[in-house]
Amino acid sequence: MINLYNYNTPKKGEIFDTLLEHKNIKIIRIISSDEVDNKLYIQDEDEWVVVVEGEAILEINDIEKKLSKGESIFIGSKVPHRVIKTQNGTVWLAISIY
Repeated sequence: MINLYNYNTPKKGEIFDTLLEHKNIKIIRIISSDEVDNKLYIQDEDEWVVVVEGEAILEINDIEKKLSKGESIFIGSKVPHRVIKTQNGTVWLAISIY
């Protein structure tokens, strides 16, 4: 059994915890500090991301998107994206579809 709300916020960066990996789906819980890496992601899989707590600003194909608690976005495979800013303690779920 996994409790989504049992976590510690990192002082810097993000923590990635794989909650489930089964067949063509992977579910990852991400806990973000307010000092995130500005890494560009170009992934082979499709990804659906939902903010469970907090808020974040993503850059997808050079367009900024703000996500607040409860909001989600689909990011297709090979689409360049990065996390620009997060509120300290932001919790996300990222569902990767292979």
